[in-house]
Amino acid sequence: MDIWAGTYEDCRTADIVVITAGAAQQPGETRLDLVEKNARIMRGIVRDIMKSGFNGILVIASNPVDVLTYVAWQESGLPRHRVIGSGTTLDTARLRYEIGKYLNVDPRNVHGYIVGEHGDTEFPLWSHTTVGVMPLLDIINDNPQYKFEDLEQIYVNVRDAAYHIIDRKKATYYGIGMALTRIVKAILSDENSSLSVSVYLNGQYGQNDVFVGVPAIINRNGVREVFELNITGSERDKLAKSVAVLKETLDSVR
Repeated sequence: MDIWAGTYEDCRTADIVVITAGAAQQPGETRLDLVEKNARIMRGIVRDIMKSGFNGILVIASNPVDVLTYVAWQESGLPRHRVIGSGTTLDTARLRYEIGKYLNVDPRNVHGYIVGEHGDTEFPLWSHTTVGVMPLLDIINDNPQYKFEDLEQIYVNVRDAAYHIIDRKKATYYGIGMALTRIVKAILSDENSSLSVSVYLNGQYGQNDVFVGVPAIINRNGVREVFELNITGSERDKLAKSVAVLKETLDSVR
């Protein structure tokens, strides 16, 4: 591994460029509050990256990540499958960890996703969450020591984790660093792994022209496939609400 302070010209031969730059989220500030100043920052960065001759994959982590992934895609001119946001990857990892802790099982055996905006309107797909091969909701219903209300509290804690971290130490970096490492590894190793990243929807779940966190297959070419799960009507409504929030925000920076 070679690490050095480079220039935009170094992007010319890069396979992946990860963008984390942006104004920091302040205590009490939502990710969406950051949008206007960070959209300007993102456009400037992507413009300079593309001037170098870069023709690889962009991975975006700057907040609000779904909106800024769209901005980066527009500015870059790259195919949409080669622009990926970190999305709800970290939120999903936190959810799996907390469910594993609650049920006293290895989090690696918990399979489920947080989807939607990486922010206040994200939500868990309880209908597609399993522990081993058992649906999580069946475990909750069949065991009186577990309660659905506890799952909802776990979700709230996961959704609001960044706010608590920012209140305590002014920034988040370790968790998102691990999530970005996971995404980059899936790309470089051509893993064809399913990750809840921010990807472009073109009709999936009835949504169009938006980057939002949903499960997708990631490999050496970027986004190989966007899963369209058979989600419940309630989950579909929540996703539509999340997309509506993102589109309203996008309209302010197009």
